[in-house]
Amino acid sequence: MSQDVTPYRIAIQDEALADLRRRLSDVRWPDAETTGDWSQGVPLHYLQELSTHWAHSYDWRATEKHLNSFPQFRTDIDGLGIHFLHVRSPHPGALPLLITHGWPGSVAEFTDVIGPLTEPENPADAFDVVIPALPGYGFSDRPQGTGWGVERIAGAWAELMRRLGYERYAAHGGDWGSFVTAQLGHADADRLAAIHVTMAFAGPPEEQVELTERDQAGLARVKEFMERESGYSAIQSTRPQTLGYGLADSPVAQLAWIAEKYWTWTDHDGDLDQAIGRDRLLDTASLYWLTNTGTSSARLYWESHNRVPMHQIAVPSGITIFPKDARMPRPWIEQRFTDLRHWNDADRGGHFPAIEQPDFLVDELRTFFRPLR
Repeated sequence: MSQDVTPYRIAIQDEALADLRRRLSDVRWPDAETTGDWSQGVPLHYLQELSTHWAHSYDWRATEKHLNSFPQFRTDIDGLGIHFLHVRSPHPGALPLLITHGWPGSVAEFTDVIGPLTEPENPADAFDVVIPALPGYGFSDRPQGTGWGVERIAGAWAELMRRLGYERYAAHGGDWGSFVTAQLGHADADRLAAIHVTMAFAGPPEEQVELTERDQAGLARVKEFMERESGYSAIQSTRPQTLGYGLADSPVAQLAWIAEKYWTWTDHDGDLDQAIGRDRLLDTASLYWLTNTGTSSARLYWESHNRVPMHQIAVPSGITIFPKDARMPRPWIEQRFTDLRHWNDADRGGHFPAIEQPDFLVDELRTFFRPLR
């Protein structure tokens, strides 16, 4: 198997964009929700407006050009082609930082933080940034067999950093990226300077621990999420193939599947544009649609949902919690992340901080990693 790292540029064919517009102009819509809100899912009027914008106003070529402004590569690891952004800092001694996205995310999620991380005002805060696309996501290959769960992905990421010449590095992630990053903290601890995550999970410790009001509120939110918001994960972790027929055939289905999560998981007062502009949402929907990865991305839930080992993590760890994201009690987290150096309960923000609060996230990464370089 070749270990070559080859340059890559995104080049979606005109025919694929024409097909997308054709499908968006020929939709059989369901009747409207009976509640007039989001409690039954994405409201009809919202999705119709968003679909019209996608078909007639959104400019994929501008997004493609922006992504292609960053150095991109592909390499084969463990039999699978992996796509990644690799942006080196012009400052010597920059700390390599591996960033992992989740679902429904992509490498495009982090474009606003690349510049500040690689070219900071203070050269001592500089990072070399590596952002791979998860297997089955974006322009990485789609696995043709089972076994590509969190542990195997972490092993592939460790090999990727080694292949790029980084024998010591740091890692950051959210959503599935948090799980991959934590697994790296266990499996590649000798090479990791530290890890930072925005969605840390841990089980309750055996001994009794005192929980603050914020801890209790976080557990209540997790319980509410499991009762009211976890249908997507139940489907993707059990029948991703059945779901995938709709996601692969209908861009509106793919758009609705993603838009619901963006609306629910971001920090806003009823207007998603407050948190994430519609073109940023459509960047994500377009990436999933144009690469036909709705099904393959969902399979990560089938592979790893509720199956990720909760190893203790001994490397220096930092955690930033956003109010519209999952929050586990700090005493639980401290039992798992045994060298917790940084903990911040942010006042605002949600599941996609690199889009919602990019400046804040950059400051968190600088602050945490600065003494650990």
